[in-house]
Formats: sequence, structure tokens, C-alpha cells
Amino acid sequence: MPSHEPVSALEPGDLERLYVQRVNAGDVDGLVALFEPDAVVAFAPGQMATGSQAIRQLFTDLVGSGVQLTFTGQQRTLRVGDLALTSTRLHSGDATAEIARRQPDGTWRWVIDQWSVLCRRPVDGGPGSAGSQPPAD
Repeated sequence: MPSHEPVSALEPGDLERLYVQRVNAGDVDGLVALFEPDAVVAFAPGQMATGSQAIRQLFTDLVGSGVQLTFTGQQRTLRVGDLALTSTRLHSGDATAEIARRQPDGTWRWVIDQWSVLCRRPVDGGPGSAGSQPPAD
């Protein structure tokens, strides 16, 4: 169910919660809105989606799979100026890492998103996912 005016992240730590909510709602437009237009998402070893169009396709495929996520273990956000590092520990033991940038209107969007830092197993839904495919550890 796409949102017409997605809620923006007022703090970089809001991005993860919004991500999980939008995946679970099947809100592809809302997911794309969490990223800068030229952002890059590394979603599997050696596979990246760069730019809004590729990111839209990635999330269209993801929500089309029916995956449902659980908000899990977000780490403390590290900030310096207009940049922030966000990270989530997954049930699998892996972790995500994302770089967010403050926008001119004061909201935050991700510019770099690495779904699997440790590459312990296939990623099942990106940031914060406990996912339903495959089951969480």
C-alpha cells in the first residue's frame, strides 16, 4: 500500500524503523524515498543497485516476494555534521551498515546501504530484517 506523502526521517535513526514499516506495507515509493536519488544499495555479495530506478526495482522485487520484517537490534547512530552511520545487528548474527546524509530541509536519507557487512548468509530483506525468507536464527 503506497503512501502518498511518506513521513520523512527527522533523525538518522528513524530510517531503520521507516524501512521496516514500508517493507511490511509493500510501500515501494516510500522505500525509494528513504534514499538519495544517486544512492547505492549493496544487497548481495557483488550485487548493487545504484540510483532511484535500480533501487525501485530492487524494492519492487523485495516486497513482491512477500517478505515481512521485524525491527531488530539497531545500533547507536554515529553522527558528524551532516553525515551519520546507522547499523543493525540481524538475527543471523550479520550486521548492516548505512550512511545517511542530512538533506537541505533537515530530514535524513540514506546514500549508501550495505545489507550484509559480515556476509554470513544470504540477505533476506536488508536493513534490520529478521525476514520470513529464510527464517531468522
